[in-house]
Amino acid sequence: MQYRRLIFALLSSLLLSGSASVNAQTAAAKDADKWEPAMKAFEQADQTNAPPKDAVLFIGSSSIRAWRTLAKDFPEHKVINRGFGGSEIADSVRYADRILVPHRPKTVVLYAGDNDLAKGKTPQQLLGDFKEFVSTVHKELPKTKIVFIAVKPSPSRWALKDKVIESNTLIKRFCDSDSRLSYADIYTPMLGLDGLPREELFIQDKLHLSKEGYQLWTAVVKPHLKAGHSAPVSKR
Repeated sequence: MQYRRLIFALLSSLLLSGSASVNAQTAAAKDADKWEPAMKAFEQADQTNAPPKDAVLFIGSSSIRAWRTLAKDFPEHKVINRGFGGSEIADSVRYADRILVPHRPKTVVLYAGDNDLAKGKTPQQLLGDFKEFVSTVHKELPKTKIVFIAVKPSPSRWALKDKVIESNTLIKRFCDSDSRLSYADIYTPMLGLDGLPREELFIQDKLHLSKEGYQLWTAVVKPHLKAGHSAPVSKR
């Protein structure tokens, strides 16, 4: 009797784990399909109007997608916008070979992370995804500089403040270990004297940036695009 119970328990465990694996694979496939129209639109646009070479390529979530003044904000650089709203760092990893690597940019500016945390990822997972992004880019473009824009302090997601701070701390530490990486701290200047997010930097949804918000980001990011600007090198 005990032997039969043991066999039954083992079979049940295998069935449950198999079901969980299938569900995870199905969810991953749905996530990939979600962005396929956006990826095809980018590729079609590239065929119609070839993007410039040696550009600064901005990639990431809706804060990048909605940055429609990139060319005006960075007139000294050729810029490419490859933002797709709602995305996480892992999504930029998944599609880098299609929408980033072919353009061979001299610099990549990544903003993502708050969607990741809002969906339950930990700061350690965020760091892991960023490391994978760096590895993916540098495997094909070893000399390309990567600028990570800090996860912003959104009023609508203020409950995630501690996780945002920890994520930024971990990623900054990693960026400081490689001269090809740079950390653009927009988090600190987006806080007021009371330590809370400055409301004028956000639109009504208290998540996305206002005109003033993008002006602040431009001022912070611009120095990181200069040829001589780099982080100190140390061993990882």
